[in-house]
Amino acid sequence: MAYNDNNIFAKILRGEIPCNKIYEDEFVLSFHDINPQKKIHALVIPKGKYINLDDFILNASLDEMAGLLKGINIVAKKLGISTEVGKGYRALTNINEHGGQEVPHLHFHLFGGEIVGKMVE
Repeated sequence: MAYNDNNIFAKILRGEIPCNKIYEDEFVLSFHDINPQKKIHALVIPKGKYINLDDFILNASLDEMAGLLKGINIVAKKLGISTEVGKGYRALTNINEHGGQEVPHLHFHLFGGEIVGKMVE
């Protein structure tokens, strides 16, 4: 599957659609989810054109990989949910149809601010 430049996250990265930004650096953009599922629900997306985690692992540079993981940690700290400053959180990415992925651009959901609950029911 080829990357679709018209997905909503690509449009957000290009500034065509606004977002409620939390953090941005050379590797990632993070913003609040427009349909939060928990008290705190943020998204962290890489700036590169990656469809999902498998695509990212196969094609991203080591700097991009480190940048994404560090970005997730920085955002969790900013939101007060990291284990350094809070009580923890869930970082979740969905991969393709069976994994429940809705937007074909790699993204991590960060859930926190309350007990998140069971992983899968």
